[in-house]
Amino acid sequence: MGNVSPVQRIPLRHPPSDIRHFGATLALLLVLAFGKTASAAEAKPVAEDPALEERVTAVATELRCLVCQNQTLADSHAPLAIDLRNQIRERMRAGATERDIVDFMVARYGDFVLYRPPLKATTVLLWAGPLLLMAIGLGALYYRLSRRREPQPQDLSDAERERAATLLDVGSDRKPR
Repeated sequence: MGNVSPVQRIPLRHPPSDIRHFGATLALLLVLAFGKTASAAEAKPVAEDPALEERVTAVATELRCLVCQNQTLADSHAPLAIDLRNQIRERMRAGATERDIVDFMVARYGDFVLYRPPLKATTVLLWAGPLLLMAIGLGALYYRLSRRREPQPQDLSDAERERAATLLDVGSDRKPR
């Protein structure tokens, strides 16, 4: 009688498999309900002319986003990038060529707006900078490693030898635990 538990187990009203099925059904319904909302907000092409849109994208991939700086205008979703793409589109509708648009952007924002700036006196640091930094880093590492020396053993004085010997003798009298 001492091993009998006074607490009685009450069976579940719904087996765990039914609960899992309900959870999966609820998750599926939520995905379907909110999935349609998200897909309805996808951007539609701004231009009805696919050839024009292709030309706009080609020019936008050559220009840097001035806000993001590590993305092209075609990849960026910044408001300034959208405005610049719209400007490109309007200039193309007006008859400007790709070269005219790139020249306009360079005149307005400088070589920085080009995603691949040309090699010239003002941009040489952009091209040589990473190599220069790597050379400086390797030079500093070589200098630091060449200055390292092996530790030289120091000779002990007679007093230090006697003290070390007494410490070692005292340590050998103890019993190991």
